[in-house]
Amino acid sequence: MFLGLDLGTSGLKALLVDDAENIIAESVAPLQVSRPHDGWVEQDPRDWFTACADAIAGLGVDLAAVQGIGLSGHMHGATLLDGAGTPLRPCMLWNDTRAAAQAAAMDADPLWRAVTGNIVFPGFTAPKVEWVRDHEPDIFARIAKVLLPKDALRFWLTGDAVSEMSDAAGTSWLDTGARDWSDTLLERSGLTRAQMPSLVEGSQVSGHLSGSIAAQLDLPAGIPVAGGGGDNAASAIGMGVVKPGQAFVSLGTSGVLFAATPGYAAAPESALHSFCHALPDLWHQMGVILSATDSLNWLAGVLNEDARTLTSDLGALQAPGRTIFMPYLGGERTPHNDANIRGGFLHLAHNTDRAAMTRAVLEGVTHALRDSFDAMRHTGTHIDSLIAVGGGSRSEYWLSAIATSLNMPIQLPAAGDFGGALGAARLGRMAATGAGAEIAVPPPISRVIEPVPALVDAFSEAHARYSDTYSAVKHLR
Repeated sequence: MFLGLDLGTSGLKALLVDDAENIIAESVAPLQVSRPHDGWVEQDPRDWFTACADAIAGLGVDLAAVQGIGLSGHMHGATLLDGAGTPLRPCMLWNDTRAAAQAAAMDADPLWRAVTGNIVFPGFTAPKVEWVRDHEPDIFARIAKVLLPKDALRFWLTGDAVSEMSDAAGTSWLDTGARDWSDTLLERSGLTRAQMPSLVEGSQVSGHLSGSIAAQLDLPAGIPVAGGGGDNAASAIGMGVVKPGQAFVSLGTSGVLFAATPGYAAAPESALHSFCHALPDLWHQMGVILSATDSLNWLAGVLNEDARTLTSDLGALQAPGRTIFMPYLGGERTPHNDANIRGGFLHLAHNTDRAAMTRAVLEGVTHALRDSFDAMRHTGTHIDSLIAVGGGSRSEYWLSAIATSLNMPIQLPAAGDFGGALGAARLGRMAATGAGAEIAVPPPISRVIEPVPALVDAFSEAHARYSDTYSAVKHLR
């Protein structure tokens, strides 16, 4: 059996599969985030270790046959450890935007984009550590290791400080084309290679489960732990998105449009991410919006309603209404790279009811994903097939809106988990057995959500109005 561990923002998932990828057991341990100030989003890394133990215990089966472990996790988090391996402060998560000024200063130096192939976004790791350098110099001086969240989990499991290419590409310190740390960029951050984890490919062995942790988790000691992948790269492994033309759309806390690319295709001016994939000699492009289901959950909280209930009775897809929702609750990445923009409704009227507001939120996220789709097309990236994943993909109305806006069919996997946890388990299998990309096959497809031809033009027109809205309000603070 093979164990996939997926460290998400709201929970850690453990997925156990056999060598035929039958799901033996799965379990989720919840996690909470702290938002002490506007734009700040943090977690205590020690909570990840507790959640990992709880999720594995929740599997409820004998784990003696586990031969490999793979890791997936939310990207960009700055987990700072002292010389004893103890966290120095809470981890600043991927959607923490406090380091906007530091990111802008870095990005103004052309070297950062030239080496990394990406804008230095406020959510990336390097500007967050620079924020610590500026505001918490005593903590900065004590940094022995800078780890990404899933790599902090690895450190707890194995005692080894190791990362892999897909997650490291989101730090702003990786030479993405060379797949190695940039000593020059580290030096500009006041850091050295010694403070970074070593690097492996996602399918390679990164370390072995320590005896003490194995005893605590009732797992065999010494089993290999794969490099794994950042959450989206691992999801791509789970959905078989490993060849050019293959893509997926993820409707989770954030929204992601992910496309495998045949080589390194940097396009920083588009605010697309150009990252290494979790397999050797592969790369990908990714458009990221910071608030997808987060926007729907926000509305549900305001209305004191369950998010699923809000979307369950919307009926057939309608043309977008006049009401526009901008899903910028915590800033935005693709295509704006704007940490200061905030969300809002426009054109509310006396007849704007709960259903109209819900549709506007779903449409706003749809328009934001259309931004990423258009940016990819403009760089020459072509998408032949698109698979949906994430909690938001349970809403057929939402998927129908996205398919119509992109004018592209969206495939829905058959019952089962084909996201980051399965991708992590597959990477764990690769590390343990020597298997390769051939086992990263697409899932069985249960059905296809087709665009609604009669509404394609209406969604294009609504997207144009949405784009104009951002242009009109972006300077309002």
